[in-house]
Amino acid sequence: MTNFTRPKTDTAMFNRADFPTDFTFGAATAAYQIEGAQFGGAGPSHWDTFAATPGNVVRAEDGARACDHYHRWAGDLDLLKEGGFDAYRFSTSWARVMPDGVTINPDGLDFYDRLVDGILARGLAPYLTLYHWDLPAALADKGGWVNRDTVLRFADFAETVMDRIGERVSRTATINEPWCVSWLSHFEGHHAPGLRDIRATARAMHHIQLAHGMAVTRLRDAGHDRLGIVLNFADIQPVAAGQEAAAARADALANAWFIQSIAQGTYPQEALDGLAPHMPEYWQDDMPVIATPIDWLGVNYYTRELVSAQPDAAWPAIQSHDGPLPKTQMGWEIHADGLRGLLTRMARDYVGDLPMIVTENGMAWDDHIVADGVYDTERISYISGHLAAARAAMEAGVNLQGFFYWSLLDNFEWAFGYEKRFGIVHVDFETLERTPKASFHAFKACLRPNDG
Repeated sequence: MTNFTRPKTDTAMFNRADFPTDFTFGAATAAYQIEGAQFGGAGPSHWDTFAATPGNVVRAEDGARACDHYHRWAGDLDLLKEGGFDAYRFSTSWARVMPDGVTINPDGLDFYDRLVDGILARGLAPYLTLYHWDLPAALADKGGWVNRDTVLRFADFAETVMDRIGERVSRTATINEPWCVSWLSHFEGHHAPGLRDIRATARAMHHIQLAHGMAVTRLRDAGHDRLGIVLNFADIQPVAAGQEAAAARADALANAWFIQSIAQGTYPQEALDGLAPHMPEYWQDDMPVIATPIDWLGVNYYTRELVSAQPDAAWPAIQSHDGPLPKTQMGWEIHADGLRGLLTRMARDYVGDLPMIVTENGMAWDDHIVADGVYDTERISYISGHLAAARAAMEAGVNLQGFFYWSLLDNFEWAFGYEKRFGIVHVDFETLERTPKASFHAFKACLRPNDG
């Protein structure tokens, strides 16, 4: 049982005055995790079928109801306004907008129309992510991200959404965490579609990058700007001396594959050593599209990973090791300085002065309502440490323009069901009652307008 201690009311996580006046503070969510997939004419996604397969999700839970944000969005936006946040990062459900992946559902577009109007009405900036993993099941039936045709269908979806709400959003990301869409889902099998196939992985890793590039090209041609992508990065380090080659290989697969292809138009050789035989034919011809210039980069960061070579194992022959640092409910090490290192690396090696946003950073904890609230002091410490790391990166010259906490609400945490709680607002998944946690109130205190 977690020992809850009421936080000191005079202890601030950060001082807003330490950040530029136009620095954006926000909170983030994703459609499938909070909206409720059974509402508003949404079609089935491959996460519905993945969750319906025994053994894939804790307690066989799914996103059918989730947090019922589809009906409760106004109150959730009120929480953001009450907390003093500047912006809200949300995603559009492809399966809601196009239930079969192709045909438009007017109710789906209408929902996001109302949502964006509601965000703006509360003085918040809408940050849109077009795709956060809810691939329509009809497209999954045809191979999903293994099938090149899905790239074209995604570009159509992106145009459809942006035609409706694109002029009212502050920034648009094409895809959230392509590593999760491809490697985690097709090689490790932990996310939908739950494959463990290197050939499918290679194709998904290429096609998701191509989908991003093609969507940016289409949207740019349609007159849209402020276009980017959200990549997740781990601070990958060798567990001991002599394991540098294994760390470089792991970094190539988890980090460099996705940013290097966008920033430089190439894939890292350490990754191609194993994936090249399984790549789609003529993949090299797609690299200029993948490298279509972006306007900003979203950086998701949670933890570091210690790795070594795994002798006698098949490629990539890498194994992970538990580190000595304190861990979150997910078992992830709390290593705030990794955020500083990754931000400075991105600026130095890949994007230069391109604007960056920390689009996700947060921790899961075994939160409970006790007495008169939820006193998540560990989360307050986590946020404080990572914001200090973000400031250090800015002081080193990184053009960081915002920080979004993940997540606004406790929600459906993918294969972990409703067990892992990342929110600064507690959700009772029986009653759906929202209770702001101490971390929410700490944000609120820090985000009060600066004097003068």
